[in-house]
Amino acid sequence: MRPDDLRRFIRNTEKTVVPTTVATRVGGMGILRRLPGWLQRAIVDRGSRTDPYLSFIVEPYAAFLAFEVVDAEAAGRLLPPGYSLHPSAMFEDTPKRLCAIVSAFTVHTNVFWGSRVEFYLVAENRETGLLSWVIEEYESDAPSYDPGKGFRLPTTAHSVVTTSYRGEVIVDVASEETENSLALLADLTNGELADLDQRLWVEGNLSVDYGGELQQSTKPFSLIFDPGEMSRALRLPLDDISLCTNTFGQGMLDPAPFEVAVFPYAQHFVTTTYPAGTAMRTAEDLERAVTEMNEKLELP
Repeated sequence: MRPDDLRRFIRNTEKTVVPTTVATRVGGMGILRRLPGWLQRAIVDRGSRTDPYLSFIVEPYAAFLAFEVVDAEAAGRLLPPGYSLHPSAMFEDTPKRLCAIVSAFTVHTNVFWGSRVEFYLVAENRETGLLSWVIEEYESDAPSYDPGKGFRLPTTAHSVVTTSYRGEVIVDVASEETENSLALLADLTNGELADLDQRLWVEGNLSVDYGGELQQSTKPFSLIFDPGEMSRALRLPLDDISLCTNTFGQGMLDPAPFEVAVFPYAQHFVTTTYPAGTAMRTAEDLERAVTEMNEKLELP
């Protein structure tokens, strides 16, 4: 992608995130969450016709930990119909295995603003053949919406996703509603940029779905982004990770991650407000979509 097109896309996604608008929408979620689920979905569907796109920007130093699945039967039960676990890895030269990924990041969008921890299983959509990120659980310190549970208030008792001047990522997130928690300290000093597995990071983000209690009847959705933002990340030595607590996937995952990735730059995404299918399959499709999206998002 041409540098000018990328910079234009970055500016356009950032411009759509207006703090006063976000505050208004966050306030409205507190009221909407009291409505029946069918009415919530109808409201989101109607709103998506006039405001069809969600821009979200993941702040620098988003951290991703990959764990090997050791109980494939238990993990498979969390997948939506039509999916099967598929061997994968975050970095290009890491041996592939059945895996799950836990991430911690701070994000600002034109709907909410805050920090999140998300737990995914990596699976293949048997109908499309696309590798997919299946979101099983998440914790957020901001109001949110998912088709399975509808509008939700913040779920965390406390949420720390930050960095220190010593070159550390510090995460300490605990749910107020469940036993979910993630606490870790990642030293970035010895991290080295390494090539990411493109099937996971590019193709996988063209097919994102919900599993577990978040399952929904909509189609898997796609993220629109410059594939260059998924080309490389910092690979951290495992000895430089202090994983104090991780309850996500407990019992079905090896308790120790087999690789850790941190993105030292912001990432810029657009998706549909309500999950919708896509015909995109390749990095070239993404680059064309970014060019088209620039026209749709352009502000004065």
